[in-house]
Amino acid sequence: MIAFVVLAVLLASFAFYAYQALYSGNLNVQIGESKQNKILYIPKGTNFQGLIEILKREQLINNVVSFAFVAKIMNYQENVKAGAYLIEPNESNISVIRKLRSGQQITIKLTFNNLRTKEDLAERISEQLPIPKDTLLSLLQSEEIAQKYGLNTYTIGTIFIPNTYEVYWTTTAQELLERMYKEYQKFWNTERKQKAQNLGLTPTQVMILASIVQAETTKNDEKPRIAGVYLNRLAKNDLLQADPTVVFAHRDFSIKRLLNSHLSIDSPYNTYKYTGLPPGAINFPDISSIEAVLNAEKHDYYYFCAKEDFSGYHNFAQTLAEHNRNARLYQKALNEKGIK
Repeated sequence: MIAFVVLAVLLASFAFYAYQALYSGNLNVQIGESKQNKILYIPKGTNFQGLIEILKREQLINNVVSFAFVAKIMNYQENVKAGAYLIEPNESNISVIRKLRSGQQITIKLTFNNLRTKEDLAERISEQLPIPKDTLLSLLQSEEIAQKYGLNTYTIGTIFIPNTYEVYWTTTAQELLERMYKEYQKFWNTERKQKAQNLGLTPTQVMILASIVQAETTKNDEKPRIAGVYLNRLAKNDLLQADPTVVFAHRDFSIKRLLNSHLSIDSPYNTYKYTGLPPGAINFPDISSIEAVLNAEKHDYYYFCAKEDFSGYHNFAQTLAEHNRNARLYQKALNEKGIK
């Protein structure tokens, strides 16, 4: 009889412990009214012990023993899946492990903008996803990969349209390229393609011109007018003479004032030397810059120069004489400020 009572007590104790281990809050334990969800990042190749170390390091776990107990009975210890997982305040072991075991990861927001080069892009993405910078760069520099999308290594970057995208944290470099190409195709709908055709440009050429417009001004309301200037020059097969393309050719973005010595560089990006558009974009143009080209102003301006008040806006001119007057005003302002 005593043995029966002892066994009953033991079974009851075990049942109580099991219930507590399964259903009591053990992950992201918080007290008070202001409770916040947290994200658990599990890198690829992480085993169960590695997961425990992550939970401890991020201070997401209260009782390791109970978590390991539930993980064992739920056959999770050998089934750790990489990903980003949402952990709610005071979430139970069973709830979290069900989530982790099924790979029920959340999407994260991937944002990139204000970038010039492929290196900049690869670095920005590697800061948000576990994609090594060199891995993405290798794909972007592969002629074979570029041809797959009907592009080349100069133009492959145009499929990356700056924005915020929802992606899985475990997205690979190749999967990201596929996703960006789908977003690129979605962006270039029938209406936009028709507008590009009306300008005598391909979508890629629009992107290249948009990158020049973006480099010329941060003023969205002025972008269509600047785009119109370059379209006027393209229509006459004249040199674009776009200063930002020369800066890009030098890969020296510290240049504030373009000198005659800069203009001698022999590069396909030097639009003072070669007519037409450069072979690729000189940055990653945002949607406002792309739309500015597609909806460019129709006018007779052939020149523009930064305003001498340093407002970020420009003076526009139809004739070289008028442009030279504007240029002298700006150069005088630069000299007065000691900008070289």
